Amino acid sequence: MTAARELVRTAVVNTDPDTVWALIGDFHGLAAWHPHVPPSEKDDDGAVRLFRVDGKVVARERLLGRDDAARSYTYTVLDPMLPISDYVATLAVRPHADGVSQVVWRADYRAEDAAVPQVEAVFGDDTYGTGLAALQARFA
Repeated sequence: MTAARELVRTAVVNTDPDTVWALIGDFHGLAAWHPHVPPSEKDDDGAVRLFRVDGKVVARERLLGRDDAARSYTYTVLDPMLPISDYVATLAVRPHADGVSQVVWRADYRAEDAAVPQVEAVFGDDTYGTGLAALQARFA
């Protein structure tokens, strides 16, 4: 039986929230700041980003909502490569002390206990952690 899970990674970025959001707020612009993500393509309605490696679609994600005032967007992973379901993630920029930013990348999903370490490694560390570290380095 699958259980509800949460995955969260955060980073303090040494610049103001509007500057961070201007960089990361484009759902289709992930490759502009994330070093391990290939450029994405938009589907016909623009709500799905497709990632290709060697011409093959390796991932698809659908934008569920965007809130510029809250500096956040929410998306779901279509056809997940891991044994998970109901994966919904949010990338958000919040004000932090002294005018800098806190970036929060979190997801709720369902999975068996055995899948959690793989989700933590692939999404949490490799995707979220690498992207957040790149943001910190960019604004260091």
